[in-house]
Amino acid sequence: MEQLVTSPDNPAPARSRTPHQLLPSAEQQVSGAPRPRRRMRRTLAVTALFAAGALALSACGGDASAGGNDDGKNGQAGADAAAKKDASDAKITVSSKDGATNASINDTGVKVTGGKLTDVKLTEADSGKDVAGAISPDGASWKPGAQLERGTKYKIVANAKDSKGRSATENTTFTTVSSANSFIGSYTPDDGKTVGVGMPVSFNFDKAITNKKDVQSHIKVTSSSGQQVVGHWFGTQRLDFRPEDYWKAGSKITMKIDLDGVKGGQGITGVQSKTVSFTIGRSQVSTVDMNTQTMTVKRDGKTYKSIPISGGSPEHPTYNGQMVISEKLEKTRMDGSTVGFDKRNSYDIKDVPHAMRLSSSGTFLHGNYWGSPSIFGNFGTSHGCVGLRDNKGGGGDTPGKWFFNESLVGDVVVVKNSDERTIKPDNGLNGWNLSWSDWKAGSAT
Repeated sequence: MEQLVTSPDNPAPARSRTPHQLLPSAEQQVSGAPRPRRRMRRTLAVTALFAAGALALSACGGDASAGGNDDGKNGQAGADAAAKKDASDAKITVSSKDGATNASINDTGVKVTGGKLTDVKLTEADSGKDVAGAISPDGASWKPGAQLERGTKYKIVANAKDSKGRSATENTTFTTVSSANSFIGSYTPDDGKTVGVGMPVSFNFDKAITNKKDVQSHIKVTSSSGQQVVGHWFGTQRLDFRPEDYWKAGSKITMKIDLDGVKGGQGITGVQSKTVSFTIGRSQVSTVDMNTQTMTVKRDGKTYKSIPISGGSPEHPTYNGQMVISEKLEKTRMDGSTVGFDKRNSYDIKDVPHAMRLSSSGTFLHGNYWGSPSIFGNFGTSHGCVGLRDNKGGGGDTPGKWFFNESLVGDVVVVKNSDERTIKPDNGLNGWNLSWSDWKAGSAT
């Protein structure tokens, strides 16, 4: 390489040479090309050398005036500072972590601090189906409009802006807890209902519960009347709650279900989290006397009406005991073969009017249009049900229609003086047939 040497006494560059001379440029190798003067060639080489150094410094993002040893950190710090300055103050948080595989089906939601949500989209990842939801009036949170499905993959895209209009986005994908690894309880009565004084709170779980104490302790049932409410287990999948005596008329019952994340047994976790309330209506307790084939209806402790009935025949007597109306049907089919009667002794009536269920095994109090009017108040003719005179189709002014219209789900029907045994407490919503001490003995807490 050619080096340029200068001195105060000799300002013009003196030339020295390295062992190897520079090769001529491509232009100089072309035949006939003029050879530039050596001084100009040396000047061009120096200019090119300094230009290359300047380009190298620019490529690293440094500033020559800041120091000659810039390794890129100052430039990166400047870029980070600029990005931080432009970043939105809105911080979005999704309740389920990205990639979660056991997310709650109840607590899914989005929150933001330092800004307001502008839009949130929740979709089922596999089907692309949108899940409706709503942003709160203050823009600080979002919740889906319905409980999520178990064992389903979802994706949330949430957008927000801060007070300066700067945007923020959060993307999260998660999968809810599977049906195989969770349990859920269907319950009655539903939220907002008005029911009779005999209506218990009844849970039926879709898995066997072995950790009964924890499960029961996470379901709180209270009454505005102040009555003590105790739970009772029927086996491993049913849990009912009731007070010692019938509910007080007009009271409000609140049921707080806090089972989300509660271990119900080996490998199963609860997923429910909600509060349900219902109201107790007027008190109506009706007593059926099989000796007189009569039903006496009492409303708020006073006799309201006496109605002739036709109960179970001597061959098929009606259960004794306290029974609760658990279902009301304007019209239904009754087929004896579905409840264990053989074809010789069975029945199949396709349009039974004004039917009210008293047991899960098929005991109803219902309208009867096929029997002679003379049987009511005189003879037991049914396969165990309690029949009231009625018309085919349920029209007209009949005892069957009147009682149906005057009854609530949860009203009590007491049967006495039958030749049959007392109904089992878990056959329908009929736990009132247990004494209070026996009822409390079935509690896990």
